[in-house]
Amino acid sequence: MKKIIFISGLFFLFFTQAYAGNDNWKIAKSTHFIIHYKNATEDFVKQASDKAEEDYDKIASELGFNRFNFWLWDNRAKIYIYDSPEDYQSATGEAAWSAGTAVVKSKVITVFVSKPDFFNTILSHEMGHIIFREFVGFDNYALPLWLDEGVASYQEKAKYAAANRYIRKHMEEGDFMDLRQLSRFSGRASGDDETVKLFYAEAFSIVDFLVKRFGSDSFVSFCQSLRDKKDLEQAIASAYPFKSLQALDEEWQKYLNE
Repeated sequence: MKKIIFISGLFFLFFTQAYAGNDNWKIAKSTHFIIHYKNATEDFVKQASDKAEEDYDKIASELGFNRFNFWLWDNRAKIYIYDSPEDYQSATGEAAWSAGTAVVKSKVITVFVSKPDFFNTILSHEMGHIIFREFVGFDNYALPLWLDEGVASYQEKAKYAAANRYIRKHMEEGDFMDLRQLSRFSGRASGDDETVKLFYAEAFSIVDFLVKRFGSDSFVSFCQSLRDKKDLEQAIASAYPFKSLQALDEEWQKYLNE
């Protein structure tokens, strides 16, 4: 079995000395991904490729999404791996706290050779964005930021294992954001580092609540309603026993205190 896996890996992932454009990108290709890198080791790139392929199947399966648009040949997703945070920030214009970005419509993920959680959090998070938006629609303006980030953060379950306890602490301190406030949250400009951290924890918690309490079938039904151009409140009411966002908010907060 080990021999078969090894041969399969060699067949689907091969390193070339090809370069993209004038930026001296080396290229590695797997079944569903084209990875661009510069000085990352081939071992790191191989691990990134293996993890990306694993996530490709796992994320859609866990969320209950059926695939119709397979990422093959010219439709493969692209991953750009920079050598350092500084190179990444210079090329993307992202802030120092950013560990990765995803251009969902183009299926492009941009990251850098980084800390140990790269394979278990960063890559999975950015791929979660693409797979989710592919299902509900790349240009779906009914999606609040908390839902998009909540689904992506749901791929980092180990990171958010203590999310509810962390959120309860903020409830006690009086700076908890209810669902109405979360829906107004517009990203980094909406708060300091701690507020951003709380936003991500709460976004994860809501998605975790919906999937745990009602199952993946209901979550798929909810996402299908969004894909079919229903607004957020209509989509929630069509899949869950909540007639309003306020009703969802109340049940989620009860769940937080269980």
